[in-house]
Amino acid sequence: MDYELMMNGNVKIGQHAPDFNAETTYGPIKLDDYKGKWLVFFSHPGDFTPVCTTEMIAFANACPHFEKLNTCLLGLSIDSNASHLAWMHDIYCMTGIVLPFPIVADRNALIARKYGMIANDISTTETVRNVFIIDDKGIVRTVLVYPLNIGRFIPEIIRIIQALQMADCTKGSTPANWMPNQPVIVPSPKTVCQMQERIKEIEENRNVLSWYLSFKQPEERCINNCEDSSKKRHTQLEQK
Repeated sequence: MDYELMMNGNVKIGQHAPDFNAETTYGPIKLDDYKGKWLVFFSHPGDFTPVCTTEMIAFANACPHFEKLNTCLLGLSIDSNASHLAWMHDIYCMTGIVLPFPIVADRNALIARKYGMIANDISTTETVRNVFIIDDKGIVRTVLVYPLNIGRFIPEIIRIIQALQMADCTKGSTPANWMPNQPVIVPSPKTVCQMQERIKEIEENRNVLSWYLSFKQPEERCINNCEDSSKKRHTQLEQK
């Protein structure tokens, strides 16, 4: 069963992220190390390639924004750890930027195949640009896949995490084109009585457009949730 999973990995939203142990540019890690934190686990096709280099620089520059969301970054490709280190040094020499997050050296592609990062119809020797957003309980919340020749838009990855955390806090949903601090969608009524109550609110509340479509402004605690998460993370690190 494990062999089939590794060869035909298809990680889905809502499942526990498959665990693994790995060698990285910052030493050995296991997925369990990230419990209590959100994680952006992403793959890139190869070291010393132009699009991947721009992505690494963009992720590094965005690290403070991820940290505010109690979110860590973890990269992966099937290159060797020596290749990763040499590439990191080359990026530093070009830009002065030190990549502050680990990159997994998945030489045998076991982790890549477990997560479905290799699209055999495109390439059997390199990963596509996958992004797995994993929450602080180890649950996969978002899966994104980009083609080899298209770089990722990092602000959208940040926005998705903000939307997920806001939805969790408010017990609601975020509408199309939602941005932080904007109203969220209130859950639809589940009974006739609830529906009738919602209909009464349509004339009284401009945020209620229909019995099934209603908005509310997020509570202050939810707006401040990012700051609280960041403080909690630093407290946990100090305790360790």
